[in-house]
Amino acid sequence: MRDQQRPDQAVRVPGGAAPWLATGSPSAGGAWHLVLPLALAQFISSYAASSLNVAISTIAADLHTTVIGMQTTITLFTLTMAALMIPGSKLSDLFGRKTCFMAGLAVYGIGALIASASQGLGAMILGNSLLEGIGSALMIPPVYILVTVSFTDARTRAKAFGAVSGAGGLGAAAGPLLGGLVTNSLGWRAMFLLQVAVIVAIIVLARDIVDPPRQGPRPPFDLGGAVLSAAGLFLLVLGILQTGTYGWFVSRKDFTVAGTVLIPQGGMSPVWLFIGAGAVVLSWFFRYLLARERKGREPLIHRRLFHNRTANLGLVVQTIQWLTMQGSFFVISVYLQQVHGYNPIQTGLMLTPATVGILASSAAAGRLARRHSQRRLVVMGFVVTCAGMAVLLALARATSGNTRFVPGLLLMGLGIGVMLTSAVTIVQSSFPDADQGDISGLSRAASNLGSSLGTALAGSILVAAAHPGGRPFALSLTTLLVISVLGLAAAWRIPAQPEPARPPDRAARPAR
Repeated sequence: MRDQQRPDQAVRVPGGAAPWLATGSPSAGGAWHLVLPLALAQFISSYAASSLNVAISTIAADLHTTVIGMQTTITLFTLTMAALMIPGSKLSDLFGRKTCFMAGLAVYGIGALIASASQGLGAMILGNSLLEGIGSALMIPPVYILVTVSFTDARTRAKAFGAVSGAGGLGAAAGPLLGGLVTNSLGWRAMFLLQVAVIVAIIVLARDIVDPPRQGPRPPFDLGGAVLSAAGLFLLVLGILQTGTYGWFVSRKDFTVAGTVLIPQGGMSPVWLFIGAGAVVLSWFFRYLLARERKGREPLIHRRLFHNRTANLGLVVQTIQWLTMQGSFFVISVYLQQVHGYNPIQTGLMLTPATVGILASSAAAGRLARRHSQRRLVVMGFVVTCAGMAVLLALARATSGNTRFVPGLLLMGLGIGVMLTSAVTIVQSSFPDADQGDISGLSRAASNLGSSLGTALAGSILVAAAHPGGRPFALSLTTLLVISVLGLAAAWRIPAQPEPARPPDRAARPAR
């Protein structure tokens, strides 16, 4: 086949990839059967994160709780994923990618089943927030590791990443529409039962996945590093998510703990307490890694991963692209519902052009990778996305017809779909097989951080306004446009050629 090459050939991935990944990996031609279950797993995780928003009021009424209670449930789901993604990837490195993938599916499915049968907020938090979040942290990192080690050629790997990343973008974009349709026709519990059915199908499809066995003794799990990284990311993301309640700079309400007002309304926003605490813990985490490596002990994640300029810029790009996508979808959804009076189904239908754009550009990832470097595709993706936002700002008005939203949303979807695939390829392909567990967790943590920041940033601007139309909508979208331009600048700095990189120290790290 045209895209295959000998297993002993080095692979040079356009846009800064390391030329190491061919050694010891299965042939690309025989690995395509694993793409479907991996893509479905990414789809259902992204779908779960976006579909629940359209049913908040309905679920709150059924469970005799409040909208704030349901928002807390969704927030905890995001927090759990972001905090546990790096430890989850390390477990896949220790116990096997397929083992952790299947375990994550099982935990996720049990969580969705508990959520579907919940009669109160406690059971909903247990099922949806904790178990589904833990399941996602276990099953998502192996998805990208398995794709990287199973496809030895840059072009075929780009096609596989296109399918998986496109499924994630499609799940996030189509979540509101599918969630609205299922809720209106079958009830909100059916949303979780649908997830259970998809999880069962993935488990059946994933039985034939072949994961190369690990060689050498199993290294110990760095529990201290896992606790510090999870705590740091938890506090950081929690602070970002609290901006919708307290604002970024001046607290919109009293901040109380155990009935005691610590920060009165009008004082400094308490979000900086959480963000500052998260930064301190993460700084402690990096010092802990340094000390552990100096003692010759296996760390949770090797610091050398942060010494690769290509991967660092790729992680920045991933964070900004997910920030842009989730933030834009949130802003547009609120605008359509509050200004145009759309219901969840109508809102989802209006976002369909973006969904179509994401699906189309992701499906074309393989063909595009044959003609352009991954770096160029990311740059092109940001340019098209920024153009789509500018068109939306120019055409969207409170009195606008439906068709005025189509060009901008379609351009945004096309640009985001290209970036989703290319940025993942750049990051994952910058390291050899032995580092795929570490970089996959770091990559997924960056994506979740971007998603949380996008919703929180856009939401904090809209919540501050009495009416989300007009100026607040334009300000939110303009803010996201400026951040996208910064992402374009980061993508432009990605090296056009693979940078020299050091293979992992085999003496310090057992061979895979």
